[in-house]
Amino acid sequence: MLTVLLLVAILSVVTAVALERLTIASRMTRNIVSADQARAYLITAEQMATQRIGQLIRLRPDRLTLEGGWLSRDQSIAVPGGTVIARMIDRGNCFNLNSLVVGPNDGQSEGEDGDALYDGATLVARPEGIAQFAGLMRLLGIDHVQAQQIAISAADWIDSDLTPGNGGAEDEYYSQLTPGYRAANGLMADPSELLMVSSVTPDVYQRVRPWLCALPSTQPSPININTLLPGQAVLLAMLAPDKLALDQARQVLAQRPADGYGSIPDFWQLPVLVKLGLPQEVQSQTKLTTRWFEVALRADLGGEQVEETVLIDAGTRGKVHVVRRQWGEGS
Repeated sequence: MLTVLLLVAILSVVTAVALERLTIASRMTRNIVSADQARAYLITAEQMATQRIGQLIRLRPDRLTLEGGWLSRDQSIAVPGGTVIARMIDRGNCFNLNSLVVGPNDGQSEGEDGDALYDGATLVARPEGIAQFAGLMRLLGIDHVQAQQIAISAADWIDSDLTPGNGGAEDEYYSQLTPGYRAANGLMADPSELLMVSSVTPDVYQRVRPWLCALPSTQPSPININTLLPGQAVLLAMLAPDKLALDQARQVLAQRPADGYGSIPDFWQLPVLVKLGLPQEVQSQTKLTTRWFEVALRADLGGEQVEETVLIDAGTRGKVHVVRRQWGEGS
């Protein structure tokens, strides 16, 4: 009798363990199927977003404005078993970290709007980009000396040589850290790389992160003066950080015509801007159209969430296409 009871107890334990593992396996299978389905929905949403961007551009080829309420607005799409949320932003309205350098082929491998794409050529520090980045950080309340060190070190991180700039850092510095590592000596793929750069603290990174991007181009970000919001005035002020105050930049954007500015010269003829006397190369950084768009996507299928962020290029001979895809933590 004791032997029978012992066998029954053992079989009960084995059965319980087997059922538990079967339940876990079933849940994992459901999660995998759900995640795969969510990814499929997000890929479809990508295509819808590119079509929408194409429509916006064709609607008014000469300028892109806030008309239609497309900017930073959640769009909900019902799908079987849940929803997909999409949000579009103007990704040109930022500081492009990769504009800290310039390549010898800038201006040759171009999109329709003249922005040079990186083709793997040698990268050299761009003084104008360094000054602009340092100016942005000063506007955000970062110490002048630290801002300059970060800007130069970030350029060193990207450029092709191993010689640090004045106050910058290269492999010799990073190899002495624990653990040691080397500079990338190539374009940044994501702004989070800045955390690896000398003099960048988590506090500094959190302050500057909302204003940064890492476009696959070494050209300065094409700031669209018709989509830049008053809350983004720091991006306009960084073009002349020691001349244009933040309040003045906000005022310029707040007074923008409902239909947007009709031409770049008209914009720079505003009284507050005329006084700045900025060079043509700075003025040419402002645009009436947008090339780079970012679309944040999230699929929610019965509690299973998958997130994705895509970078869309709308500037190459009128073709709108995805150039970068990043799956979020929800994936």
